[in-house]
Order: sequence, then C-alpha cells, then structure tokens
Amino acid sequence: MPLFYQPNVTSGEHFLDGEESRHCVKVLRHSNGDAIEIIDGDGSKYTAVITNANHKKCEFNITEAIKKQHPPHYIHLAISPTKNMDRMEWLIEKIVEIGVQEVSFILCKNSERRVLKIDRLIKKAISAMKQSGQFYLPKIHELNSFDKFISDSVQEEKFIAYVDKSNQSFLHKAASAKSNYCILIGPEGDFTKEELQAAFDHQFNMVSLGPSTLRTETAGLAACHTLNLLNW
Repeated sequence: MPLFYQPNVTSGEHFLDGEESRHCVKVLRHSNGDAIEIIDGDGSKYTAVITNANHKKCEFNITEAIKKQHPPHYIHLAISPTKNMDRMEWLIEKIVEIGVQEVSFILCKNSERRVLKIDRLIKKAISAMKQSGQFYLPKIHELNSFDKFISDSVQEEKFIAYVDKSNQSFLHKAASAKSNYCILIGPEGDFTKEELQAAFDHQFNMVSLGPSTLRTETAGLAACHTLNLLNW
C-alpha cells in the first residue's frame, strides 16, 4: 500500500496537503471509504479511512496508529554541496533510504557551490522516506560555514573523511556501535590543511572511507552506509 506524508497529524490535521491529496485522489483514484497509510515524519504511521476524497484536501479518520522508536544511533552527515545539484539530490535520496537522521551543508574554501535551495532536497527526502518505508524525516539544514559548523557540533563521535592514502584509520573501525556521530565530507578539491587542523582542534578524528578516491556524493553515501552497517 502506498504511503502518504502528512506532518502534524497529532495536532489534529486529519487531511492530506494539496500535492498528496492530488496524488491520492487523481492519480491513485482513491475514494471515500478507502483505507490508506500515512506517515508524519516524526516516527508514527497511521492507518486511516478517507472521509472526503477531495483532490485539493483529502480528509481522513484515523483507525490505528503505530509509533516507531528512534534507532539506537544517530548519524549527522555534514557535506560540501557539489556544483551539480542533481548529485546532491541523488545523495539525499539514497541516504534517506539507507538511514540518516540529520544533514548539514557546509561551505568550505574549495566548495564549488555557494548558494543552496533546500526545498527541492526536502521533497526528495520525503519521497525517499515514503518509498523506503522510513518513519522519520531527517533534519536538512541550510548551507553554513565550515568554521561555524565545527564549532557548534555536539556529537559524541566526530569524524572528518580526508583523502590520505597513508591513513589506515577506517571509519568502520574508528566508530563505536550505538553512538551519536557527525562525519564531515569535503568538496571535490577536499578540505584545506587549515580546515583539517581546525577540525582536529574541535575534536574531529580523521578517518578513511577506503583505498579509492571517491566523489563527494559517493563519499557521503559510503559514510552513511558504513555507520548503518555498524549498527545492524
């Protein structure tokens, strides 16, 4: 059964927004009395019955609610956005399917993109959440400076992935299970030596994602997948 997304269900909003209503009524041709499933992005899934199959505001009554607990770990990916936004949209789609709790975009010295529109990335995240059956929508933040981000970071385990063939501190060995992680992924030109040192000064540990030199979005995906595997 397809999942629909509607936040604030617990606040009494028992209707789908315009886009979800159109998809439900116009595309899937649901009508009054049909059962549907809804997620609120905050850990709850609802079974509901349509009471007003309006393609602009589809109303429903809830018949059952299930609350899913947060996973025992927390992944915060901080990544420099690529010049081509299609690659960031692809990344968001994949890491939401796999599992990520928070995404920040960081502006580094070598960053190729310095303006970022978050709305489309959030839509990609919602679509991926529904497709993969996730209950939680990750937090996705606006572009922030590298220096401010590392100074504000509060995660228990903090890592910075850096291209260094001699580095044998692999992420899957450096991280602990069931922890709160933040991992930094730099731009195509990588972090500068000054940024690397600043990260060290704020208790980030340098890690490797393997012997290959990865594209930015590949590195972000590999980091999230590694940390999820560690907790399965």
